[in-house]
Amino acid sequence: MGNNQRQHPRKAAFIIAEYTTQKGTFKHVLKNIGADGLFVKTWRKFEYGTPIVLKFPLFSFDKIIQVSGKVIRNDPNGFAVSFDKPIKGLICKEGHLPEIVHESDRLSLK
Repeated sequence: MGNNQRQHPRKAAFIIAEYTTQKGTFKHVLKNIGADGLFVKTWRKFEYGTPIVLKFPLFSFDKIIQVSGKVIRNDPNGFAVSFDKPIKGLICKEGHLPEIVHESDRLSLK
């Protein structure tokens, strides 16, 4: 699914996510996210179609969501994932995506 085939817009993100594939469990930064997928910034590469489960905060740091999907693209900066089911809370309303967490906000919580 290329950029022109997305059903839902993406929003820039800076969220640390934990993800698991058959190769193990890792933590890297989400660079963008939408209701139907996201991009993980990493040097790791996974084959097209690799199943993946991701856990990360989205609307609040104290609520971790879990989504599953498949790797649909690799590039030099990371990989893209298409979700098995859209995240309903990220479906665009009237052209605007809802606010999501940002890792820099963690500092203000302490």
